Formats: sequence, C-alpha cells, structure tokens
Amino acid sequence: MTAERRKIVTEARKWVGTPYHCQGDVRGARVDCVMLIIRAYVDCGVCSSIDPRPYSDDWFLHRSEERYLGGVLEHCVEVQTPRPADVAVFRWGRCYSHGGIVTALVPLTIIHAFQPAGCVIEEPVESNCTLADPRRRPRFFSRWA
Repeated sequence: MTAERRKIVTEARKWVGTPYHCQGDVRGARVDCVMLIIRAYVDCGVCSSIDPRPYSDDWFLHRSEERYLGGVLEHCVEVQTPRPADVAVFRWGRCYSHGGIVTALVPLTIIHAFQPAGCVIEEPVESNCTLADPRRRPRFFSRWA
C-alpha cells in the first residue's frame, strides 16, 4: 500500500464511532457516508475541498438522478478491483447513494457511516446482510487509476 493510501485509511479509521448524522462532517460528533469520504480525502490533501450540501436525508428515495455516483465520478475513475483507500459505492433506493472507504480486499472491508449502525464502522461487506445483498451492486472507484 502506498503512503498516500495508508494515510487515507488511517484518517478514515479516526472517524470510527462518530455518530451518524445527515450532512455532518465533524469527527467525533456527526458525519454521514459521503462527508466521511470527503473529509478523509480532503483532510489528507488528496483532493481540494468539496461540499455537496445541502441535500435531504432521503433524496435518493425519490429521484433517479445519480447525484452521489456523479460526484464520485468527478474525482475518481471506476476500477474493477479495488485497493485500500479506494471508494466503494452501493445502490440504495433508486440509485447509488451509499459509500465507504475500502480498507482490505479479502474479505472486502470498508469504513462507512452507516445509518442503521448509528455511527461510523469498519466491517467486512459480507458480514453486513444489507450491503451483501446482490441488489446493492457495489462499484469501485480510485483516485489513482
């Protein structure tokens, strides 16, 4: 793993336990899945500041617009095989609207702000029955591709 990738994984792990809160971006206080990814990348100097807010808690349930995926594609390239610090995105509602930072490949493990857990967690995707559901159709993106 390169130093830059290691730095992002280390930064993301600092957020583990931070309570889930839509549009939050304060480590230890509140964060959602998109802001977790942004904060880890921006705070490590991998990309310039990005702020997709405002957005509603349930925007992805009522629209087919790939807003989340579009934002990822502005800064990353899709890859077939992820590596640590790459971004994993999952279909939620009508579109791709949940994501996390890859920390390991076997098993595929991510750090993500997961509303059902109420906080940021690091877990193997296969151990989360929601994310492991084939309908989620995970896709992977990298800044380094």
